[in-house]
Amino acid sequence: MTDLASPAADWDPASRLAEVRARVHVAEAQAGRAGAGVQVMVATKTWDADAAAGVVRAGGALVGESRMQELAAKGEALRAAGARIHVIGQLQRNKAAIAVEFAHCVQTVDSLRLAERLSRLCLEAERDLDVMVQVNVSGEESKAGVDPGEALALASAVQDLPGLTVTGFMTIGLNSPDEYAVRTGYRRLREIRDDALILSERGDLDLREAWHLSMGMSSDLEWAIAEGATMVRVGSAVMGTRATP
Repeated sequence: MTDLASPAADWDPASRLAEVRARVHVAEAQAGRAGAGVQVMVATKTWDADAAAGVVRAGGALVGESRMQELAAKGEALRAAGARIHVIGQLQRNKAAIAVEFAHCVQTVDSLRLAERLSRLCLEAERDLDVMVQVNVSGEESKAGVDPGEALALASAVQDLPGLTVTGFMTIGLNSPDEYAVRTGYRRLREIRDDALILSERGDLDLREAWHLSMGMSSDLEWAIAEGATMVRVGSAVMGTRATP
């Protein structure tokens, strides 16, 4: 595992969190969603346990981890600090046990095989786990996620598995400065979520709790909030520039 980074000596996570939350509040108001309560998750990939726990103690209780080797190393410190840990990186089935040990939610379920593995591990651990279905709305081959046309079927199949509750949908937005193109992808995810809730109201699906939309990062959170995000994932805006990859 690559050595984990420590923040700069003058790093002030509380101030950085306040700045991000101010951006969120402005974006909510501009989108006609004032008071929507969009959650801020801090992505702590490549940062050491002290830095990650420091974010939690500063008020950033929602933490996203991408690499299971890092989560294994930081999980106890995050747990002791009171973090709610979400897995936001692609999860291999052979690393799923680490996610089940430490995470409150796995946002990156993109196959039934992965979901089945998580379900079996949850049954063994006698615990329940929240999950989200990751959707590739940009169509980029470099990005993980199920095709948008398959998202509802996968979410329904995952919801049927014991120990798992589908709480929403997640995506990584198009890597582009084109606001229209990026927002089109986010809008597609919102439409998938809305369809899930409508079909559940009709009794055609059982996805009544799948209302979260995890989308948007430090560079484009305003666009994501305009399209209905309930949770944004920020890294550099709170953690600063990483010294390690």
